[in-house]
Amino acid sequence: MVREARENELREILELYLHLHEKSVPETDEHLKSTWETIMRDENHHIIVLEADGKLVSSCVCVIIPNLTRGIRPYAFVENVVTHADYRGRGCATECLRYAEQIARTAGCYKMMLLTGSKEEKTLNFYRNAGYNSTDKTAFIQWIE
Repeated sequence: MVREARENELREILELYLHLHEKSVPETDEHLKSTWETIMRDENHHIIVLEADGKLVSSCVCVIIPNLTRGIRPYAFVENVVTHADYRGRGCATECLRYAEQIARTAGCYKMMLLTGSKEEKTLNFYRNAGYNSTDKTAFIQWIE
């Protein structure tokens, strides 16, 4: 079942992120609690999860960004696409991305964007098959440490 995350699922989401790129689950401190509360209250910030076998096995984040161009239509940014290693290849992330697309369409977005650090053809083909392309724009990133 694909849906938006619930307030009581922070720990499970953080554990799922261990299958993304995180090395450990962060300590539950005031900064983490405050960040989670901010995300949960933000109507433009959507953490999408797929639940299977009673646990969260896939997720992505979809943020709707208000915009003054393109007829004052917002755009969506997708981030943190992840599936538990034991559930990969079953279409879980595809379902999460479809849900994100529904959110973006409902919000009137004119485009959706995502970035991946992966150079693996399998991963790139996954995004292509999900409807994304890598030819329309060039991405640049400046890491702030």
